Amino acid sequence: MSTDRPTRTQPGTSHGVHQGADPLIPIWVVFGLAMGPAVALGLSRFAYALLLPAMRSDLAWSFADAGTMNTANAAGYLAGALVAATIGKQFGDKRVFALGLLLTAIAVGASGLTANFTLLLILRIAAGFTGALAFVTGAGLTSAAAAGGSASRAPTLLGIYFAGAGIAVTASALAVPPLLDNMGWRGGWMVLGALSLAATVLGWLALKRCPAPMHLSAGQPRGNWSLRFMTRGLIAYGLFGAGYIAYATFIVAFLRGEQGFTNANITIFWSILGLAAVAAAFFWGPVLGRLRGGQGIAATMSTVLVGAVVALVWPGPVGAYLSALLFGGSFLAVVASAAAFARKSAPPQSWTAAIGAMTIAFGLGQCIGPVLSGLLSDGPSGVRAGLWVSVGILMVGVMVAAWQPEPSSNITRKA
Repeated sequence: MSTDRPTRTQPGTSHGVHQGADPLIPIWVVFGLAMGPAVALGLSRFAYALLLPAMRSDLAWSFADAGTMNTANAAGYLAGALVAATIGKQFGDKRVFALGLLLTAIAVGASGLTANFTLLLILRIAAGFTGALAFVTGAGLTSAAAAGGSASRAPTLLGIYFAGAGIAVTASALAVPPLLDNMGWRGGWMVLGALSLAATVLGWLALKRCPAPMHLSAGQPRGNWSLRFMTRGLIAYGLFGAGYIAYATFIVAFLRGEQGFTNANITIFWSILGLAAVAAAFFWGPVLGRLRGGQGIAATMSTVLVGAVVALVWPGPVGAYLSALLFGGSFLAVVASAAAFARKSAPPQSWTAAIGAMTIAFGLGQCIGPVLSGLLSDGPSGVRAGLWVSVGILMVGVMVAAWQPEPSSNITRKA
């Protein structure tokens, strides 16, 4: 694995310059970095939905218990997001990214070795923490790799980075459901661990060509940006975290329990969701490059909202597959739009910190969403009630995001 290169500061400037960053970084490098979201989100968090019905049946869990598992993962993720920028600065973003991927892969695979609730919680927390380290530092590395080029280049490359989770969703859809009847949920976790290790190797290969992001040095001015200005974007992103996670956690249980979906149906549904997430990176990039302020977050969240509603109001495979297309084609675009907004709101030496702040808001929302939805799902209305609450949360988030203004043009940055 590669180590971070030092940054140099030009005389008379307030921020460093990447060595060798002037030639545009090849897109394949960003695809390699996209293994960060692939492991941290697609395999560690989202694929849990595929195993949840079998785990609930085998371990006699309530929906609240099931939600607690993903809340534990989100809590670890939040803790990791809080320290990712600091650890990345101290030890080097590339090293932290590489180690974060490896440790997350180990925690995912180890989840198939125990049925003890407490141990599974610990593993979910660990996977969330190390996954956040990989995710945040990877986003900072991608921001550095996206420097230069047209106005749509950075949003598009960030979209490709976050689409790594979609690649992982597709891979898990093809690998896990067909094996559940023979291997059970334990084997499912081990398969996810193996996929995570393979993704880790791909991520390591990209580090040799990726420039290291800049960080503030001692006594260096932080640039003209503030978290207070980003407040509405932060709140909206936190609401997105609380709203989308209910769908991501419980939609498979809903389709199996209320609509009788088979393993084959779930494979098709989850594959559509993952492939739509990958394709969306190329659709949303140019769109986000033209939107201002919180408009990108609002537009992508609106599509997520419609996708969640479709699954609830249109029973049957056609409605479910359309829901997967809309939700899958937009939920990672929300993450990309939030990162693009953070990138515009701060100078280069603060990109990792600004993206980390957005990730913290996202993590707070994800801590609340699974438990709230799980408790409601244990009520008389079942999973449907928890999913409808998530729709309401997403609706509020769209309205908040729409009121986030564009960052002023005098922010010191070299985009």
